[in-house]
Amino acid sequence: MSEIIAWAVPFFLLCLLVEWLAYRLRPAARANARGFEWRDTWTSLSLGLANLAVAALAKTAALAAFLAAWHFRVFDLGTGAWSWLLLFVCEDLCYYAFHRVHHEVRFFWAAHVNHHSSRHYNLSTALRQSWTTPLTGPIFWVPLALLGFHPLMILTVQAVSLIYQFWLHTEWIGRLGPFEWIFNTPSHHRVHHGRNVEYLDRNYGGILIIWDRLFGSFEPERGTVDYGLTVNLESFHPLTVGFHEWIAMFRDAARARSWRDALGYLLRPPGWSPLPGHSHTSAELRSAAGMALR
Repeated sequence: MSEIIAWAVPFFLLCLLVEWLAYRLRPAARANARGFEWRDTWTSLSLGLANLAVAALAKTAALAAFLAAWHFRVFDLGTGAWSWLLLFVCEDLCYYAFHRVHHEVRFFWAAHVNHHSSRHYNLSTALRQSWTTPLTGPIFWVPLALLGFHPLMILTVQAVSLIYQFWLHTEWIGRLGPFEWIFNTPSHHRVHHGRNVEYLDRNYGGILIIWDRLFGSFEPERGTVDYGLTVNLESFHPLTVGFHEWIAMFRDAARARSWRDALGYLLRPPGWSPLPGHSHTSAELRSAAGMALR
């Protein structure tokens, strides 16, 4: 998988350059777009490069785990066309589970939060990848190996999903009609990166958007998206962006008044607090705003 992504990097950078030139040559074409900010872009690129190194090592361990699980597989699914098609659907469901848990459990959110820390939304944001999700993520795909999909097939489809998601991070592509009924699009993913209350924790899909529609986490793009975190970072330093939530989470747990509260800081949703009036999870924010908890 890491090799496939590495081959795609020059294409990513070329597309990024084209998008930057488009903003420079036609600044009025996207009146509400945030465009580029050089410190923000540099942070995204720095995080992405480091992620490649971490992921290359982590995939070795992930492949070993997949092979161990595949040894106890329930079925022999082979490598035929129908098996690849079934794997495509199953892998996307695993991605949905991975992505949703990494938003709704603070321990996993600490690994994923840096991807949402940019206040801009351009193709460099796609490269703002975590240094720790390569460690927290593989467990979500182990069921595929147990089911009977060969580990190398799993890694290949994971790479295809990640490459597909690159183009979602742009404001230059508008709504895409019926295509959006089934597939994830820039419009759907802009919602996912929004800090607007109505957009919090919505649209977790990878390639397909059908899981969000089925499991009640879908939200269409209705208005201008305000990108970033509910409490934005002021730093552009890659180490701060990459590890600030890990530090905050463990600090909260260490200061907790009981072991139950400490576990709550680790395993409850981001923003949770045992103190009355101090808890501000996305569900609570939506409820306070009078929005349905879908």
